[in-house]
Amino acid sequence: MHNQDRRRLDPNALGWCIALALSAAPGIALAQDAAAEPDQRKPSATLETVTVTAQKRAEDERKVPAAISVVGEQQLESQHVTQLSDLNGYLPAMTIDDGGTPGQTSVSLRGIPTLGPSAVVAAYIDDTPLGSSGNLARSGAFLLDLLPYDIERVEVLRGPQGTLYGASAMGGLLKYVLKDPDLDAHEGRAGVGVSNVKGADGTGWNARASVNAPLIPGKLALRASFANEFTPGWVDNHFSGRQGINDTHQRSGLASVLWQPNDDVRLKVTALHQRIDADDNSLVTLDALTLQPSFGRDATGKPVRERFEKQVDYLAATLNWDLQWADFVSATSYSKTDLLQVNDLSKTYGPVIPAILGEPEGRSVFPLTLGLKKWTQEFRLASKSEGPVEWLLGAFYTHERSTNHQSASSESLAGVPTALDPLLVADLPSSYREHALFGNLTYKFSERFDVTAGLRYASNDQSFKQIISAGSLADVGVTPGASSEEVVTYLLGSRWHLSDDDMLYLRVASGYRPGGPNIALPGVPPTVDADSLVNYELGWKSLLLDGRASIDLAAYRIDWEDMQLSASTPNGLSYFANAGSARSEGIELTSAFKLTPNLLVGFNASYTDAKLRDQADSLGGAAGDRLPGIPKWTMAATADYNFALPAGMSGHVGGSYHWLGERKSNVDSNPQAVSLASSGQLNLNADVSKGRWTLRLYVRNLTDNRDYSAISPVFNGITGDLREWQAVRLQPRTVGLEFDVWF
Repeated sequence: MHNQDRRRLDPNALGWCIALALSAAPGIALAQDAAAEPDQRKPSATLETVTVTAQKRAEDERKVPAAISVVGEQQLESQHVTQLSDLNGYLPAMTIDDGGTPGQTSVSLRGIPTLGPSAVVAAYIDDTPLGSSGNLARSGAFLLDLLPYDIERVEVLRGPQGTLYGASAMGGLLKYVLKDPDLDAHEGRAGVGVSNVKGADGTGWNARASVNAPLIPGKLALRASFANEFTPGWVDNHFSGRQGINDTHQRSGLASVLWQPNDDVRLKVTALHQRIDADDNSLVTLDALTLQPSFGRDATGKPVRERFEKQVDYLAATLNWDLQWADFVSATSYSKTDLLQVNDLSKTYGPVIPAILGEPEGRSVFPLTLGLKKWTQEFRLASKSEGPVEWLLGAFYTHERSTNHQSASSESLAGVPTALDPLLVADLPSSYREHALFGNLTYKFSERFDVTAGLRYASNDQSFKQIISAGSLADVGVTPGASSEEVVTYLLGSRWHLSDDDMLYLRVASGYRPGGPNIALPGVPPTVDADSLVNYELGWKSLLLDGRASIDLAAYRIDWEDMQLSASTPNGLSYFANAGSARSEGIELTSAFKLTPNLLVGFNASYTDAKLRDQADSLGGAAGDRLPGIPKWTMAATADYNFALPAGMSGHVGGSYHWLGERKSNVDSNPQAVSLASSGQLNLNADVSKGRWTLRLYVRNLTDNRDYSAISPVFNGITGDLREWQAVRLQPRTVGLEFDVWF
């Protein structure tokens, strides 16, 4: 119930199974070659063809009539991407809000920020979604954030994908595509690495391994992997005297079995486990008036250790069956997510102690515990890509059960409970059930021109209980709540192939985010409505210079209605609200150039103008205000060069520069709105390979840019006065060395 949004800041059984399997086994606009064995990386005079599945068909990315970006495995590895925030500014019109650790992440696409508790970007692994569609599980602040090892690619679709992907895909789609087991090849890989974070209290390290084993050649195969990443802390605590408080440990295990009894049937079963443990976050304390560091550049003064823990367990089965006249897909998944976020509310509720008890100001610990169990089932039937008509029909079902436990303590600075303790003990269990039918139809008037129409009907039913068992911040008691709604989303589009290498497309698409029951507080509506948007888009995709260059351009306008927001009562309790409308307009450029067979360069840029169209009291905003957290400009440049070395070795050097323009912490009219300065980050990497080994060096944030990526105010819970700011700094310059061997 408490509004604690720090993003914007306003060995288990599966692990043992993977270990046993290992021991027993015999672009930016385009994805580069996957991280295959070093001697398989050969120069090419033209750009690689990238196959994507974002439209639930395997197709050439350049033929997709939508804005899509792909980050391949080699890019993820060479730049040592370990969390979503490492990609902030890397892709056009994509802003990643960082809460100070991996896993405390939200993603905004095309100027649509996560202003409410649930996500505006849908997160998928292969064919199945993860994360809650309901509000009370707070998926907006904790989007799926995988440690990306043994991942084929990451696909990002910009703009609403409501017809094919449904709830919460209103801003777009983030899709992790896992590697399939190879039915014929035995292969394995292992690697280790060390890293140094400037100013950190310790040395970072990582270890990883993967194996592929055909169990029945051509019929049955297993693929398994494990990755372990430790990042040392670099933030110090002035109150406790501890150094490097924000140590972070990420672990990821993955196992897939692929069975293909004949050419027509493929069944893949996947199990994934991911865990994030952060001793604290990377928030630093800033002065209320000057916004200068209160205790040093990388220091905080909070008396409470803000631990963060998140565990995701995921099991999925996907059946692909070629019926000759059509292709049938069944995608089933079960996921379980458990999360603990400890928050320090001492500056907010500490003043309550002297105000009521006359004792010295103390501290307040606010642990938030979230749990989610989610079942999904989707059936699809798609026509063959032959003849003038293509169609796709589907049915989708999900059932979610979530828990949300919150408590707020009242303690002395030494941790002794006061007479006011506890201030709050609350449980908010909820359920979400959705059924949906959807379909797309494409008619080809000629080989050059086609039109597409799509429709999705969805209904959801939600229920929850608000159980206040103790405290003075809210009335003790049990209050039930429920809601139901029906939503229709649509797609209209056309595609004109000017030539084999040039395509124009028009796209009109809608998306939505479910409403639901509201927190039971005096004067607060019992439900919050779904919000929705419509995207109008014109795009051009071109392959130039005999396949050595590509350019993608897209211009769009998005109208967003009934925006969902998180709002707060005067004593800091949060609830959900709808607040008018907004509009986002922009242009996106994605380009790649193969200057020589060995040299690839890329450039991305986007301009986004996202503003309120109505007054939004919950934000303190007026019509014309810029939406918070959205930069007008983003840019990124990349370069990769491969070359031969003596003694049969090969080399590679590469780099990227990401730049985000100035953005606001809140809407312009809000008196607490401050600007985050434009910020850039330079990353470099190099590797040397011979035969079956690779030695890699990387540097992230070469110039040691220490700008802030997020900031929020902290208020006195009695007087409402601003007491300080909490901000997330960019990770200091990080230098790492890694060694991988294939076997």
